[in-house]
Amino acid sequence: MKALSLREPWAALIVAGKKRIETRSWSTRYRGALYLHASAAKIDEKDPHIRRLLALIPGVPMQYGHVVCQCRLAACLPMDSVFLAAIERYPIERLCGEYAPGRFAWILEDIEPLTRPVPAKGMLGLWEWEGNL
Repeated sequence: MKALSLREPWAALIVAGKKRIETRSWSTRYRGALYLHASAAKIDEKDPHIRRLLALIPGVPMQYGHVVCQCRLAACLPMDSVFLAAIERYPIERLCGEYAPGRFAWILEDIEPLTRPVPAKGMLGLWEWEGNL
């Protein structure tokens, strides 16, 4: 099944239901089932932006190097002026992504955290995950 790697704490924010839009510099035509993988890259907890994000999910452990949830990629929308104006009504979502002209909003639905995150080595872009749950 298709998988997408993203860094923590963004993966944890999706699992916790705080974030439903993944922002990317690239688009995809793919729609459908998707596993989300928390990359192994560690975060800088001293970074002010990271601290604000972590405050949204106090005490939630980071799942570095694990597939953490499955979801459905419902849409991939270009960030035009209309979209960027609309996202301002959602301050938490706005805080959790990089919203700028020319980027893309990946709309995630039916997010289901895995009971047990599964160790996996991630990749750039969309990739095929053949792991067992």
